[in-house]
Amino acid sequence: MSEKYVWVLYVILAGLAWGTYVPIIFFGGNELSAKPGASGRFMAILCVGIAYFVIGVVLPLLMFATGGLGVKWADVNMSGSGLTFASLAGVAGAVGAICVIFATTSAMSAAREAGLPRDTYKVFIAPLIFGLAPVINVLVSSVWHPKTGDAFHFGFKAPHPLLWAGILLVGVGAALVLYSKELTEAAEKPGTPPPAVVPQAPPAPETPQS
Repeated sequence: MSEKYVWVLYVILAGLAWGTYVPIIFFGGNELSAKPGASGRFMAILCVGIAYFVIGVVLPLLMFATGGLGVKWADVNMSGSGLTFASLAGVAGAVGAICVIFATTSAMSAAREAGLPRDTYKVFIAPLIFGLAPVINVLVSSVWHPKTGDAFHFGFKAPHPLLWAGILLVGVGAALVLYSKELTEAAEKPGTPPPAVVPQAPPAPETPQS
């Protein structure tokens, strides 16, 4: 595949991975929770951390050790800023994954307290997270433009106006997601009486005119 389109493939794969992450961790975290509390959450975090370690530590070390895909230690620029910010990116990714776990377990507790099925709120978590993240990404990327040797280089670069229109649409989408959550909750809550039907009074008979 041409390098011009390889990034699109990785975008699709990332979307598939993160798009399935919330439903998978929702079920896995619930299965690990013998009773409500933090124990199941941290066990889920431990499982995710082990997977991160295997994919993010063991696999790269194996590639450096074997030279797979042309990976070589000599080709790495061991700069302090590079190591620092790459590690901070890992922190951000890990914190995000942990917050997703806490969001899913808290959503199950909220549904239980409302007398709803435990997975009622599952479908709303990812749209809100992945609606908020691109907006923050655009704002940060518009003002932070690091250069080699100058990590703290700032300056506003306005993107095309259509991008701001997209952000507004994201906000509208998030509002619709929250509104649909309320409608779903009202529809699925057991014992909710159907809307009352107000009987219509029969029309008054017409008075014959003389």
